[in-house]
Amino acid sequence: MAFELRAEPKNRLALEIGGVILVLLLWWGVSTLELVSRGILPAPLDVLKAFPDMHINNALVRNVLKSVWLNFQGYFWAVVIAVPIGFIIGLLPLFRGLFGKQVDAVRFIPLTALTGLFISWFGLGNGMKVSFLAFGILVYLLPVVVQKINEVEKVYVQTTYTLGASKWQTIKTVFLPAVISRISDDIRVLVAISWTYIIVAEGVNKTGGVGELIWEAGRLGKPEKVFAILIIIMLIGFLQDKFFVLADRFLFPYKYNNR
Repeated sequence: MAFELRAEPKNRLALEIGGVILVLLLWWGVSTLELVSRGILPAPLDVLKAFPDMHINNALVRNVLKSVWLNFQGYFWAVVIAVPIGFIIGLLPLFRGLFGKQVDAVRFIPLTALTGLFISWFGLGNGMKVSFLAFGILVYLLPVVVQKINEVEKVYVQTTYTLGASKWQTIKTVFLPAVISRISDDIRVLVAISWTYIIVAEGVNKTGGVGELIWEAGRLGKPEKVFAILIIIMLIGFLQDKFFVLADRFLFPYKYNNR
C-alpha cells in the first residue's frame, strides 16, 4: 500500500513530521562532516542562532511585516485588474479578437528585466514595488481568467437562457461564481511566485523588507542569515497557503462535497 499509485498515505501527520526530521538530520550530517563548506551550507544551529541576531540588529519582525504588506497590496491590485479585464476579453468576441493573443504572449515577458522600466515609471518608492508585484501576478492571472471562462460548460449558459435570463444575469449567476471559484487554486500557486518578485523589488532600493535583508546578508557573506530568511519566507508561504485553503472551503464549499 505504501507504493500504490496516488493512494492517500496512512498516518500522514507522522510521515510529515518524520520527513522534516529526516531533512534536518541530513542537513546536520552534511554540515557536521563538512561535506559542503559552511560558507555555502551553514549548520542548522548557526541558522537558529541567526534569528535572535536579526531580531535585535536587523528589525526582523518589522521587515517581514513590510514584505507581507507589499505582497498583499500587489495581490489586491492584480486581482482587481485581472478579473474585470479577463471577463471583457473572455466574454466579448471583439476584445477576444483584439487582445486574446497578446494576453497569451505577455506571459513570456521576463519580469526581472523590466525592473529598470518600473523604476523610471514609478520611482524608487513603495509604489514602484507594489506596481511591479501587481504586474508580475497580473501577467499570469489574466490568461487564467480568460481560460476559466472558456471552461464554463455551455449547458449552464443554455439553461439560464432557457429560463429567460439576460446576459448580465448569466454573467452574474453562471460565469462569475464559476470563474472565481476556479481561479482560487491558481491564486494559491501565484503566492509562491510573488515572493520571488518581492526579493527582486526590495533588492533594488534598500528601504526595508526581507528582500533587503537577504541581499545584505548575501553581500556580507552571512549564509546563515540567508537561510534563516528563506525559512521565514517558507513559513509565511505555508501559512498563506493554509489561509487560502480555508477561505476557499468557506466561500466555495460545494467544491469539496465529493471529496
